Amino acid sequence: MKVVICAGPPTSGKTTVLKQVIKKLIGRGYRVAYLKIDVQYADEDEIFKKEFGIPTKKVYSGDLCPDHCNVVVLGDAIKFAEEERADTLFVETAGLCLRCSPYIESSLGIVTLEATSGMNLPRKIGPMLTLADIAVVTKIDLISQAEREVFRANVNEAAPKVVVIETDALHGINIEHIVRRIENMQEAKEPLLLRGNPPVGTCTICVGKKEIGKEAHFGVLRTLESDIFYRGE
Repeated sequence: MKVVICAGPPTSGKTTVLKQVIKKLIGRGYRVAYLKIDVQYADEDEIFKKEFGIPTKKVYSGDLCPDHCNVVVLGDAIKFAEEERADTLFVETAGLCLRCSPYIESSLGIVTLEATSGMNLPRKIGPMLTLADIAVVTKIDLISQAEREVFRANVNEAAPKVVVIETDALHGINIEHIVRRIENMQEAKEPLLLRGNPPVGTCTICVGKKEIGKEAHFGVLRTLESDIFYRGE
């Protein structure tokens, strides 16, 4: 089965892009399943199920980073899609952790970037962009040609190997490039491994310790003036 993982900042157009892609694939006879991972609210699974009649699932990460949640539940999600006899599983994740990559090896990693979100956005989102296969730049109809060229140049600078596709997803412009990439990709292979390295370590803040100041914590730390260091066993 093929696995497509789509991440990106909130309101960047992930759902709109995937709706256009899935619509085309279903029209060509593909069987699709969909998983939505978000923090505290999402209704995209209901929208996809109602509009396309495909099997869907939704997971709220809650206190867990959504990218971490993606890693934990993806094995079950693939089994769910296989049971539904899908040939392609789409995973849409909130992707809010800018130090993590939600993509796995042998999947297709898509990041959506909103062209109106500022020219420096590509420099700010780390592995969500640099470890993707495709960067879909959305809402290009809302900025000038000069701004489009600067934004694209910044994407290419931050992630030289990532294919950039500019789209007005609301009207389905340039969606065919993404569809062809999915049609030509390979199925996911065992073992399923996270693409790239996770952040340097789990800290006491990650596990719920709320006190302020480095004196109250151990693990990977830093001060206002120093680089990171480790304190603890």
